Amino acid sequence: MTSNPPDVSTPAGILRLGNAFCDAKALLTAVELDLFTALHEASDGAATVDEVRDRLSLHGRGLRDFLDLLVALGVLQRAQGRYRNAPAADRHLVRGGEEYIGGFLLRSSRNLYPAWGRLEEALRTGQPQSGSDFEAVTKNPAILRQFIGSMDAFTNVLGAQLIDAFDWSPYGSVADIGGARGNLASQIVRARQHLAGHVFDLPAMEPFAKELIAELGLEGRLEFHGGSFFTDPLPSADVVILGHVLHDWDAQQRSELLHKAYDAVNPGGALLVYDRMLDDEPEHAENLVISLDMLLVTDGGSEYPAAEITEYARHAGFASTEVSPLGDYDTLVVARKSV
Repeated sequence: MTSNPPDVSTPAGILRLGNAFCDAKALLTAVELDLFTALHEASDGAATVDEVRDRLSLHGRGLRDFLDLLVALGVLQRAQGRYRNAPAADRHLVRGGEEYIGGFLLRSSRNLYPAWGRLEEALRTGQPQSGSDFEAVTKNPAILRQFIGSMDAFTNVLGAQLIDAFDWSPYGSVADIGGARGNLASQIVRARQHLAGHVFDLPAMEPFAKELIAELGLEGRLEFHGGSFFTDPLPSADVVILGHVLHDWDAQQRSELLHKAYDAVNPGGALLVYDRMLDDEPEHAENLVISLDMLLVTDGGSEYPAAEITEYARHAGFASTEVSPLGDYDTLVVARKSV
């Protein structure tokens, strides 16, 4: 899927592009206010301006324009003076829903949006600008839960797509490396019940993983392993996954992790790597934005071309690789290990 930016051949189009942050901030603010949940829970799923004001404890000034902007952006609908969620917003932006992606938008609002305001400084210095150290995040359970919510938002979308994109039938086990609390791994083992599941992440994730495993009744089918993938051994499995992980690190570290993953894949197994990989031509603005996110929030991370991963896989010893699209913007590399 290619991007459709404003027509920058005209002054109006250039100005529209320059003010696109206003649209983004309107959506992020609606998620912060939990507007979509409030409308979903309202009588008949709709509310007037005054009802929204009272339900969300807002002042009221500018509220009609704010709601109408969300209508213009396509995430709300208006009829007879009452506002309701558009179908996609009702499916993806109502807190507690199975397909909720608001966790990532909350991270965007609280972490990425301020960091993008310092993009010039990042380009001048090469230094991250988010002002948050992940070690500090892991020490604050409330902030860590917010981060986990953003990771769940991605895997809520990609989980079903990854399950359908790969033939799991020849394999008996799967390990998601850097898998947070195990949201992706839990989807896989529920959909492919012959698989034993493992998730590997920092020890601080363990209470959240145990909470999810208990909630889904996956005791004995999904196991959490705590550690650092740079210093600790990875759990072995027939299928090992590195999803939205390698872009956090520089090229040398990506190579190191892929070689380490090779050792974790059982003979005859496969490594699955997915990320917002970059094309030779700059067609996908979304993936370039994510790559700049990595500039702003990591010490050396970036997106990368699929060819980089296939070269690392060849060097590590994998027998073959396959590259295919995954969802709207991700790329999936499957590296197979000889028996």
